[in-house]
Formats: sequence, structure tokens, C-alpha cells
Amino acid sequence: MPPHHEQQPADRLWSPNFRRFFIARTTSMAGDMMLPVALTPAMLQAGHGASGVGYALAAHIAPFAVFVVFGGVLSDRFGAQRLMVGADAARLVVQGALAAVFFTATPPLWLVLALLVLAGLGSAAFQPGVATVIPRISSDVQRANAVLRVSESLMTVAGPALAGLLLVVSSPAMVLAVDAATFGVSGLCLLSMRGLTRAPGTERGRATLGADLKEGWREFAARPWLWSVILIWMLAALTVYGPTQTLGFSTIATVHGPSAFGLVMSAHGVGSVLGGLLATRIRPAHPLRAGAVGMTGFVFAPLVVALDLSLPLVAAGFAVAGAALAFWLVMFHTSVQTHIPAAVLGRVHATTWRGRW
Repeated sequence: MPPHHEQQPADRLWSPNFRRFFIARTTSMAGDMMLPVALTPAMLQAGHGASGVGYALAAHIAPFAVFVVFGGVLSDRFGAQRLMVGADAARLVVQGALAAVFFTATPPLWLVLALLVLAGLGSAAFQPGVATVIPRISSDVQRANAVLRVSESLMTVAGPALAGLLLVVSSPAMVLAVDAATFGVSGLCLLSMRGLTRAPGTERGRATLGADLKEGWREFAARPWLWSVILIWMLAALTVYGPTQTLGFSTIATVHGPSAFGLVMSAHGVGSVLGGLLATRIRPAHPLRAGAVGMTGFVFAPLVVALDLSLPLVAAGFAVAGAALAFWLVMFHTSVQTHIPAAVLGRVHATTWRGRW
């Protein structure tokens, strides 16, 4: 693996910039987790049925998967902070409009899908900047990633719980409005970060979008340690992660009941928090290798289902799997952020996201 590239970090983890970034990520992640909870009853109440729910979720996810690499180009070209603030502003408007149409009328399916596509494009523009900003606001990249992973894991539980509570006392439109507001909070926090000059190497003019894409791909392809990890991840998605999320989840719900499935998912979330906390304490000499070893713990998730174990053991297995996944993600992102030149980091990070989708 190549040596670490030069960083321009802050003096400590909880610098003013990192605190603002932490609030931005935590808030927007909570909103992201609220959206699927709100969309399901909103689409059903609007008369679009279960198929409409599926179309809505696909309309939000597909643009991200397709266009995130272009977000990486824009992040490297115009600066991550500027692009992320713009993406948050756009999503504030789009998701606010989505909430408004559900508040005031029964929106047609095409309008809902169009707004969700725009929101997905905003996410695609936002995500690559995350990797670019972290090494520039913290001198301890691994710990920064670990702290953010703990926060994100907590929001995967707290976000749906908050959405559920709001649904009890209000309406799906209100949940969508709160989701929209989280982008406003995130954008203001990101806008208030100071001293983030352009990354070295990004000041030069760029020829074309195609040239930028090719450069990002060359940087990715030139690192066997990186593309081989993504290939393994893609294979694992087909053979382990995907089947676990379909057959595994449905088996748990069928055998143990829906409430038990919720318990298992909560255990997975708790494990993710513990894995992130572990990553703040362990300092391996080779983070990627340590992450790969830790990731073997994910096998417990499909294993406990396949062996038809009791509910407590199933929950324990998913807790271990959550910890393994969180620890791996921290080590992987740390490796990428500390070994890829800052001028192309947005594009390379976006390419890894494409591969992991």
C-alpha cells in the first residue's frame, strides 16, 4: 500500500470544524433514516399501493447509484464544502416540496417520483465530499471515521424511531417536513466551517467531464489493493449480504415474528455502535488488513439463521455482524482517505461507492 498523502488537518478531533461536520452528518443521517418510514404510509394513503412504495424507494436510490461518480467529479472540481452545501440546499427545497404536496393534496405518482429522483441526485452530489472533508478537518482520520460511524449507527435506530413517534401524533407529511429540515441544519453547519481551502492539485483547470471521469478511474484502477477489495465486496454482496437481507430477514420474521425481527435489527444496531467504538481504540499498523480480519465476523449473521438457533443467539449473531461491518467500514474509509491524493479523492471515493452498490 502506498504511503500516506500529505494532509492539512486540524489540531485535534473535536475542533470547531469537526463539531459542525459531526452535527451536520448526524442530523442529515437521522433524516435519511426517517424517509423510508414516512414514504410507506404516505404512498399508501395517497392510493398508490405497495407497488407505489417500491417505485418511490427505487426513484430515490437509483439516481444515487448511477450518478454518485459524477458527484465525485464535481466535488474535486468545485470543492467538497461548496458542493455539499449546495446539495443540502437543493434537498431542503425538494424534500420540502415533497412534504408540501402531501400536506395539501393527493399527489400524482409521477410528481412524487420526480421529486424523489431530484432528492437522490442531491445525495449523489453530497456523498463524495464526505471523504474529502474528513482528512482536512481532523488530524486523526481513523478516530474521526469511527466517531461518525458510531453516530450513523445510532441514527439508524433513532431516525426510524423518531419517524414512528411522529406518525403516531401527526402525519407522514410532517415526517417528510422534519426530514427536509434536517438538510437545512446540515447545510448551515457545513457553511459555517472555516479555513477549508481547496485541496492541493484541484486548482488547475479541467478539460472535460469525460477527462475527469477517466482520471478518477485511472487512479482507482492503479491501486490493486483498492479495486480488489471492491471486487470481493461485490462478490460478498451477491453471496452473503444480499441473501442475508432477503432470505435471512424474511426467515427471522417468519420463524420468530415481526417483533423479534425488530429486536434482531436493534441488536445489529447496537453491534454497529460497539464496532465503531472499538475502532476508536484499536490502532492497527495496517488498517485495511485489520478491517478484513474483523469483517469475517459478519458470517455470524447468516450462520445463526441457517442453524435455526434460538432468538437470543440470533440477536447475538447479528450484533457481532454489526460490529464487524462497522469496524471494517472505519478501516476501509480511513485507508482510502489517507492513501488517495486529495485532488482525486472525491472521484475515487465515489467509484468505491458505485462498486459497493
